[in-house]
Amino acid sequence: MTKTNAMRLLENAGIPFETGEYEVDESDLSGTHAAAVLGLDPDCMFKTLVCRDERGGYQVFCIPVAYELDLKKCAAAAGVKRCEMIHVKELLPLTGYIRGGCSPIGMKKKFPTFIDETALLCDKIYVSAGMRGVQLIVSPEPLCAFVDGRFADLIR
Repeated sequence: MTKTNAMRLLENAGIPFETGEYEVDESDLSGTHAAAVLGLDPDCMFKTLVCRDERGGYQVFCIPVAYELDLKKCAAAAGVKRCEMIHVKELLPLTGYIRGGCSPIGMKKKFPTFIDETALLCDKIYVSAGMRGVQLIVSPEPLCAFVDGRFADLIR
């Protein structure tokens, strides 16, 4: 397996993690598909989404793969009036990651990061390792602390 920047950053910080790999299906990049392939509870597998606020700032939100962002809750958590998802074509130049491989760890720039509070119900959560087909398995509290994140209610 290729070691990703996200893995190196966690190693350097001394944060324990494991990895999980799965065969990528280019016709279905959804997190629910990845969770099914890995045989995981989709409530403990998190996708990383990036939004822009009305001032042009960016925020990162990690939510369980089977749910949708509640943009009003996200704006409230971020302390902004409103936010909207960025277009997929903006993802790579902004974060350094592609759709289906976006990790909350190791983006090109550090953005305010929020993790849905349901992560605290899981001993370990799965987040992208920064490439399609590879997941990091990590405890939610150390992950949140590492990304200078906050737990919040973010989903519908």
